[in-house]
Amino acid sequence: MTKRLALCWLLLAMIALPVLAQIQEPIKFVTELNKVSDNEVEIIFKASIDNGWHVYSTDLGDGGPISATFNIDNISGAEVVGKLSPRGKEIDKMDPIFGMKVRYFEKEAIFVQKIKLTSDNYIIKGYLEYGACNEENCLPPTSVEFSFKNGDAAISSLNNNVQSASEELSMVPLKIGNNTNASTIDYWKPVIDELNNFGEHSGEESMSWIYIFLTGLAGGLLALFTPCVWPIIPMTVSFFLKRTKDKKKGIRDAWTYGASIIVIYLTLGLAITLIFGASALNALSTNAVFNILFCLMLIVFAASFFGAFEITLPSKWSNAVDSKAEQTTGLLSIFLMAFTLSLVSFSCTGPIIGFLLVEVSTTGSIIAPAIGMLGFAIALALPFTLFALFPSWLKSMPKSGGWMNSIKVTLGFLELAFALKFLSVADLAYGWRILDRETFLALWIVIFALLGMYLLGKIKFPHDDDNQKVSVPKFFLALISLSFAVYMIPGLWGAPLKAVSAFAPPMQTQDFNLYKNEVHAKFTDYEAGMEYARQNNKPVMLDFTGYGCVNCRKMELSVWTDSKVSKMLKDDYVLITLYVDDKTKLAEPIDVTENGKERKLRTVGDKWSYLQRSKFGANAQPFYVLVDNEGMPLNKSYSYNEDINLYIDFLETGLKNYKK
Repeated sequence: MTKRLALCWLLLAMIALPVLAQIQEPIKFVTELNKVSDNEVEIIFKASIDNGWHVYSTDLGDGGPISATFNIDNISGAEVVGKLSPRGKEIDKMDPIFGMKVRYFEKEAIFVQKIKLTSDNYIIKGYLEYGACNEENCLPPTSVEFSFKNGDAAISSLNNNVQSASEELSMVPLKIGNNTNASTIDYWKPVIDELNNFGEHSGEESMSWIYIFLTGLAGGLLALFTPCVWPIIPMTVSFFLKRTKDKKKGIRDAWTYGASIIVIYLTLGLAITLIFGASALNALSTNAVFNILFCLMLIVFAASFFGAFEITLPSKWSNAVDSKAEQTTGLLSIFLMAFTLSLVSFSCTGPIIGFLLVEVSTTGSIIAPAIGMLGFAIALALPFTLFALFPSWLKSMPKSGGWMNSIKVTLGFLELAFALKFLSVADLAYGWRILDRETFLALWIVIFALLGMYLLGKIKFPHDDDNQKVSVPKFFLALISLSFAVYMIPGLWGAPLKAVSAFAPPMQTQDFNLYKNEVHAKFTDYEAGMEYARQNNKPVMLDFTGYGCVNCRKMELSVWTDSKVSKMLKDDYVLITLYVDDKTKLAEPIDVTENGKERKLRTVGDKWSYLQRSKFGANAQPFYVLVDNEGMPLNKSYSYNEDINLYIDFLETGLKNYKK
């Protein structure tokens, strides 16, 4: 009997889970009434905030995110004193998308409103409205309702983000609109199950471990072909093969040497995260001061690769380890030899390792640096092992020469280009406006043009040889670099430049913009847009967005401006944009039943937010859903992801399903 009961509960959970798959509940509020004196009380709103989310503070100004506001529906025997006051650890930073400073709370937020009591019998009824976002989504303006009467501490506190499966299933859809076919077509009919049948929604995916590993592998391969590492390979392999007459033992020692290199660099990756912690690394990646330090570090590394100086560890370190290796025997001596290699080759591997660790720190994962270092170490250790297994390959191994310095200098140019990326983060954070989009692109154009000129032999650095011949690989690399420089030139006048959109500052920082291929919605009213689509026999893309939604603007700037995407949105779909934070008052408030409780829809934004929750079971923006002209879904929904090919596939799949 117990097993059957458990199975029933499991089945119910499996049925209910898809309904809530897109309803997010990262903020939970508790409301308290605190007596300050006989005639003064405080209404205190305390929020617990999930990791990665933040709640915006009060009085942020127009054109920015949703500010926290205190609103009264009914008050007697009392009066509001002053404004809503934020308390706690408030974060103040420049938001590059809004072009203004914003203030918000992480982990915990407290808002306090003072109330003066003018009578022993009082009624205070209203709601706190707030906005919340994470790196991918924003919630619509959300209400925390409260009600106090005659000094009772009984509190009616609602957090409209929190919805249980049973409550969500009981949500009553709103039927409202002017369409003449409302009796036959219910545009507000919930389609949560139908939408979930298409699968999970497409959203931004964090940097995968495979990607991090491959990035580390690429870094290790680049380090392998530098003057600090490549010449050591044949000497080291020959040493292992000659130190004993037993070939099998020589091969085993070479394997041990390669494994030791992996252990050393893997330990380095783990040590970085254990010392700083995953959250600290992630915080550093977005911190303006440390981005400046990262920028300066990469410039120093670039200068070193250009030949201005050598970055080396103290020679006594490598000498001490080398002497220890000679004094010991067995596996320990091999490990110490691998450690000596790590120290000696630091002038070439250090800048690559530093850049790799900075890049993977943005993942916030505690094992990301270790995975990156694993890929780096495998690439570095692989040739030692392979050449030990196949000694005859050593004869065909390319000799050391000027080509290795060319690799170093090329890496120097790349590190110089990426240094500007980190400087851009700090520039946007402080609002200096010294590195606007066109300035950034101009510098990148110069850097990659100079790289092309260098590869063609037109520019020389201190350690380059005098050979004037340009090899075929260098010619093709020069062609790619110069072509990339030319590709970026139209960006100076506002071209989107999808290939560099992830690195360049946002379009809003561009002072001179001739690009006009922006996409605008045909309708901002749901019923009117659906009726137009039905009359013209077209599918619909519903864009649930917000004026205060940062990632909504990012999608519009980096994805919608793509020529193929914009053409499909203009020609193949009826685009309906619904702002969930539109403060326009409805002619009359609308009473709806949601989560088993009565709720008022006061603004146009409330109405569209309710539509998103009741019809599609979602409450975060950006949220894109394709429907036919009767409101039935055509594909899984789409959230924040700037992958243009994925977005095109999302639109094309919807068209195919509509034609069926």
